[in-house]
Amino acid sequence: MDVNIVMLGTAGSSPTKERSMPSIAIKYEGDLILFDCGESAQLQMLRYGVNFSKLKAIFISHAHGDHVIGVAGLVRTLGMNRRTEPLKIFIPKGYESVIKMLLSFDRALLEYSIEVIGVGSSGVVYKGNGYSIKSFKLKHSIPAYGYVFKEDDRRRFIVSKTAKLGIKGEMHSSIQKNGSLVIGKKTVKLEDVTSLVKGKKIAYAADTRPSSDTVKAAGDADLLIHESSYAEEDVELAKERMHSTAFEAATVAKKAKVKRLVLTHISARYSNVKKLEDDAKKAFKESRVASDGDNIIV
Repeated sequence: MDVNIVMLGTAGSSPTKERSMPSIAIKYEGDLILFDCGESAQLQMLRYGVNFSKLKAIFISHAHGDHVIGVAGLVRTLGMNRRTEPLKIFIPKGYESVIKMLLSFDRALLEYSIEVIGVGSSGVVYKGNGYSIKSFKLKHSIPAYGYVFKEDDRRRFIVSKTAKLGIKGEMHSSIQKNGSLVIGKKTVKLEDVTSLVKGKKIAYAADTRPSSDTVKAAGDADLLIHESSYAEEDVELAKERMHSTAFEAATVAKKAKVKRLVLTHISARYSNVKKLEDDAKKAFKESRVASDGDNIIV
């Protein structure tokens, strides 16, 4: 199945006329999830045709304002649209109070439940319909986590083999359910007549220094979305502020052997992002800088 990624906000720390605050929407089989929810996320969703009524969960990378303040407006808009379905919001453990404050500061009446979940370790934190979300540690000035969207692996029948064995009709669902099927005197295993199709994988690394944890988590991903706050000429500033340069992000992509790299969290100091893209391509050719509204199909 296709995974549809919409770059709602690609700015870093401060918005510009062209770039809104960090937020990424992932649409999959009728579900919608968000990675980070910066200010104006709900407006960007309206602007770029992202149906927020489908929202299942929000995954906040860390508690800096540019990544989280949009939660306040979004949950109230959902309430105004008469949402009844529960919503899950994930944030690094110890910062749950930040979300709870954004939910309650004006005593808004929200007629749906919101569960705030602290992320305190790497691993699966959410299971959706046909996909999962894993967390992994980032290297930033406060506790931060990246997230990996992973479509479930699935098995595809090999028609030549099923035809030869006489497997047809409801026999397909039976062998899928039970893992094997008795045909005559022979037991046929599911793996004998199917091939494994790997699910799509998208890794998201928000504010962070280059990290071996990111390389490991993003390994062989179809797409890595990595922060790229600075050009390589400003690498010392990147180190000081615990961010990455475009070249460093591309080096992570190369080590992780991903298929594509999209750079986001772009500092307002760069009105021309060609420098960032050129820096990245020196390390990894399949690199490009994202713009607000980009629709990426994986």
